[in-house]
Amino acid sequence: MKKLFFFAAFCLTGMAAEAQQNLHWGQGPQVASPVVNADKSVTFNLIAPEAQKVQITGDMLPTQKKKIDGYGEVEVPGVVDLKKDDKGVWSLTLEPLKPELYTYNMIVDGVKIIDPLNVYNIRDINNLFSVLLIGGDTRADLYKVNKVAHGTVSKVWYESPTAGLTRRCTVYTPAGYADSNKLYPTLYIMHGIGGDEDAWIDSGCLPQVLDNLIAAGKAEPMVVVVTNSNMKAQAVPGNYAGSRKRPQLMNPGNMDGAFETAFPDIVKFIESHCHVQADKAHRALAGLSMGGFHTVHISANYPDLFDYVCPLSAALNDHSDTKTERGYI
Repeated sequence: MKKLFFFAAFCLTGMAAEAQQNLHWGQGPQVASPVVNADKSVTFNLIAPEAQKVQITGDMLPTQKKKIDGYGEVEVPGVVDLKKDDKGVWSLTLEPLKPELYTYNMIVDGVKIIDPLNVYNIRDINNLFSVLLIGGDTRADLYKVNKVAHGTVSKVWYESPTAGLTRRCTVYTPAGYADSNKLYPTLYIMHGIGGDEDAWIDSGCLPQVLDNLIAAGKAEPMVVVVTNSNMKAQAVPGNYAGSRKRPQLMNPGNMDGAFETAFPDIVKFIESHCHVQADKAHRALAGLSMGGFHTVHISANYPDLFDYVCPLSAALNDHSDTKTERGYI
């Protein structure tokens, strides 16, 4: 009993010391970032008294042209300088922004970082971005978590005999799904190049958009399956054995026909494990960029599988007559 008492006291002492340390680190200038002002102008702040130059870049800024090797002159997000005050706080206030979901980064002495005062961040392939949401119109408010009934997002593992792997997908089920005997229609949706089964969930705010559309009566309650189109990967990087590596844009086997060949495996799994209507009239297929490429080829290879097909900005530069992977634009 005495040993247990001293162990508990030791733990509590450590917790108290950590709390004091956290309080210490909380001292100094108290600022927030980003701050959305009443007129929808936005103030960005960064505490960096030793920095020589701080900038911000993001899709809320006008684009600028830049030469990139292999691509020529392309448009990239603009860059704007922040100004430092006598307390070492760098600040910038942008003019009012239209309602939208924006992503941005800070650049401190040439090093691009996420906004350390903003806890809302997303990963896109191997880049991290801070997120800024300006509400105020019907479309932008779809990205918000509103006071509506919420669906459930599940990370689901399934066997793909064609690929010879246990693979993962993300499945959205609408509010009320667990307590209902109803059979739902299914949307299968695929990410772009370098993405994974988290892309539509995180970057696309798919759960929030569907919750809001369904609650407003603008979308029929449905099951949505977000696939991982990287055929050599079982799941998101870091989520299967030996995969804690830096994500990359191009992955082997992405556009060589293997994903299309294996696609019926995921349809069979979903229809044997979920409350869905297992017929062509109640299946839809969509995908962005590389996912649009897959959408076109899956629907062509399996014309009796989907009644609804929606390729979005499909990457259709096809070099399948060669022994290399199909090309990507």
